[in-house]
Amino acid sequence: MSGDNELTSMTVSLPASQKAYVKAQAAASGCSTPSEYVRRLIYADQRAREQEEFERKILEGLDSPTREMSSEDWQELRSTLRKELSKRRKVK
Repeated sequence: MSGDNELTSMTVSLPASQKAYVKAQAAASGCSTPSEYVRRLIYADQRAREQEEFERKILEGLDSPTREMSSEDWQELRSTLRKELSKRRKVK
């Protein structure tokens, strides 16, 4: 699910009915433990929020003023993207 595989503990208090629900859903969804089920839920929520942010940025871009791109604009964009990709590769 994530590049960060180091697990830590967190205590969550639930009413008995929710605890039973989580255990049942974990078993029904093929998770080996309720913790795995909760991690999957959190992972799905993270992805959904990332998708929402991505869509917001796309809509923001579509709503921004437009103009024709010059060859210099394209060159600058390529350079910026290459630098960003290079930074991201170094981080991983």
